[in-house]
Amino acid sequence: MHAEVIAIGDEITSGQLLDTNTQWLSQRLEELGIRVLYHTTVGDEIQPCADVFRRAVARADVVVATGGLGPTADDLTREAIALAAGRELVLDPHALKHVRDMFARRQRQMPERNERQAEFPDGATMIDNPNGTAPGIALELPREGVGPCRLFALPGVPPEVHEMWHGSVADALRQFGADRKVVRHRRLKCFGAGESHVEAMLPDMIRRGRTPRVGINASKTTIILRITAEGVTEQECDAAMEPTIATIRQCLGNLVFGQDDDELQDAVVRLLRRQNRTLATVEWGTAGMVAQWLGDAAEGKGLFLGGLVTTSAAALHDVLGVDQQLLAPHSATSAEAVAAMARSCRDRFGADYALAVGRFPEFDPTAAEPNPVFMALAVADGVQVKSYPFAGHPATLKIFCGKRALNTVRLAMLGE
Repeated sequence: MHAEVIAIGDEITSGQLLDTNTQWLSQRLEELGIRVLYHTTVGDEIQPCADVFRRAVARADVVVATGGLGPTADDLTREAIALAAGRELVLDPHALKHVRDMFARRQRQMPERNERQAEFPDGATMIDNPNGTAPGIALELPREGVGPCRLFALPGVPPEVHEMWHGSVADALRQFGADRKVVRHRRLKCFGAGESHVEAMLPDMIRRGRTPRVGINASKTTIILRITAEGVTEQECDAAMEPTIATIRQCLGNLVFGQDDDELQDAVVRLLRRQNRTLATVEWGTAGMVAQWLGDAAEGKGLFLGGLVTTSAAALHDVLGVDQQLLAPHSATSAEAVAAMARSCRDRFGADYALAVGRFPEFDPTAAEPNPVFMALAVADGVQVKSYPFAGHPATLKIFCGKRALNTVRLAMLGE
């Protein structure tokens, strides 16, 4: 069983409003074992709306639409469905009573134009909306050569969508045979190589038609591998995914730092707990980003001792006692300066590990060989200094450097 989710409204197609309904509904559909193949967004124009519904009904077993069920002139979902289905709009007495009762409950006079919220395509039934004036529409449409399409139209207000889904739509889909199959996803998180490099390390794994499916994408410089399986039970799906997950981990080794909702700071904190170690930070270029991540990590209490943030050499000298000669304008970005930052930070906090991120060099996107940014990790027997090219998209460069810093700690604790 396949589905299409439709979002209707000029406020969405114009980019003025973020469509969260489509994401939420797609997750709920897949929980019922219904794979979502299409997302469609359309503005408030009758003919384009009708065309979208016509195509959706032809290619999807389930169609769930949000938006356009209000009383105003630009609310055209009812008319569009009727036009696509070749049916007349008729006044539904139960829906009309719902609209009138809702206004009475709010002690407001119902404008005459709100009666149109009770007009449904012939043959449709009402989806109850307990806390909104716009009832939803449920309609079964026959298709030649295949089973019927089940269409559900809901208002665009997210709390109403959620309530109507759980109160009516999900149960209706179960009656039509949903929930007999389970769709499960797992995500492996990687850092330390680019998307194409990671894909090259997984020969023939990210191909169409493979079972279970493996997809790849980058999100804020983290590479995410998505493994998806379908089965009768969650246990069956998990069993089907395990060999693929094991192969990915074997191929990628320590590039994989976690799974599902893990972030790099979670991986670092787990290692600190496992090894009974503590960590402190001092940051210049990343402006406290690493400390914030570590402070937010759920298991980090007592393991992350704290972080210092500086934007000047004077502060490093006054707070950590770093030699001023190392922090002169032309040497503050040097390996020696960052090593001194890490050593002083470890001494001041009494931590097992101290991570230092140096001042960022000038960013030049045209440079053939970009200047390096230095990071250092101080431990009991010395300081390890790493340099990385200060290059990347400006929008994610600071995040990339922060994650590189955390990854330096992670790999050091893994013995690399």
